[in-house]
Amino acid sequence: MTRAAVIVAAAGGGRRMGGLRKQYLELLGEPVLARALRPFLLHPAVEWVVVALPPEDAAEPPPWLLELGPAIRVVPGGDRRTDSVRLALAAVPEAADVVLVHDAARPLVTGDVIDRAIRAAAGGSGVIPGVPVEDTIKEVDADRRVVGTPDRSRLWRAQTPQAFPRALLAEAHRRALQDGVAATDDAALVERIGGRIVVVDGSPENIKITSPTDRVLAEAMLRGRSP
Repeated sequence: MTRAAVIVAAAGGGRRMGGLRKQYLELLGEPVLARALRPFLLHPAVEWVVVALPPEDAAEPPPWLLELGPAIRVVPGGDRRTDSVRLALAAVPEAADVVLVHDAARPLVTGDVIDRAIRAAAGGSGVIPGVPVEDTIKEVDADRRVVGTPDRSRLWRAQTPQAFPRALLAEAHRRALQDGVAATDDAALVERIGGRIVVVDGSPENIKITSPTDRVLAEAMLRGRSP
C-alpha cells in the first residue's frame, strides 16, 4: 500500500479575515484546522501529518492540536506559503511514497478526494483536485479593459490536497529555493521543472475559508452533513 504523508500549511496571518488567524476560527464549535486535519488522520494511507504553524505557535502548539493524534508533528512555518511547505517537507520521512499538501483553511475535504489524489500521485504524476469553472471568465489589463475571454471548458478551479511523489516535490522545492521562486501552489513549482500534473475530481464543497462569508457557508454545509 502507498505510504502517504500530508503537509498542512497553517502559518498564515489571516490578512483577509481582519487579522484573525482563520486556521483557529471555529466552525460549529471546532477549529478550522482541526476539521481540516481529521480526514487525513482517519485515512488508512496517511502515516505522517506535518503542520506548519506560525513560529510563535509552533513553539507552544495549542493543546487541542497535539491531542488530535500521535501522527501529528508541528514545525515552524516561514514568511511565505512556499517557505512553510519546504520547511515541513524536511520533516517528512523518506519512507513516504506520496506527499500531500493541504490548505489549513479547507475544512471540508473528504476521504474520497484524498483517495483520488493519492492513487494518481502513486502513478508518478503530480495531482491537483479541481472542479470545472462554470462562470464566464474575462481577462483584463491594468485599466480593467477586457482583452480576452478564455474557453471555460479548459479551465478548472484548483483545490487541495495536491499530491506528489516525494522525490518530485522535494526537487521542485530545491530548485525553487535555488532560483528564488515562490508560488501560490506547489503544482506550479513542479510545472516549472517539467513535472507532469494531472487533475482529478475535487468537490464543490471543498471550499477555502478566506472571508466571513465563506465561514457562514462552511457552517451551513457542515450542518447539512450532520445526521
